Amino acid sequence: MILAAVGVLSLSSCKNTDKQGVITDDVHQATIDSMKQVAEKQRIIDSMQIVSQNTQKQKEVVVVHDQAPVAAAPAPRRKKWSGAAKGAVIGAGVGAVTGAVISKKKGEGAIIGGLAGAGVGAGVGAVLDDKKK
Repeated sequence: MILAAVGVLSLSSCKNTDKQGVITDDVHQATIDSMKQVAEKQRIIDSMQIVSQNTQKQKEVVVVHDQAPVAAAPAPRRKKWSGAAKGAVIGAGVGAVTGAVISKKKGEGAIIGGLAGAGVGAGVGAVLDDKKK
């Protein structure tokens, strides 16, 4: 492809003709020489690509173990919530809903109910934790 383009360009760009309009041997030789140069450059590029591929293959390392595969360590168990923490969250939710329903000022009742519920829930959860131990 490249050779054809170089050949066409060299033939069309510099036509040395003698007086009768015939292309001289110098033009033919120049075209042949330029085509040889392009072919040599392409050969060098191809050989460099082959060398590059060979070095990449050499870099690949295969490791073989003679031992039986070791089972992966189990993932560390997640810490569970304590009874006090569960009680506080549940109590806060129930207290907030109850306070909002009972109070005339919905926002203020929800806040007060949530705080009171969280306190009572944390207390109950702590007592249950102590009983389990």
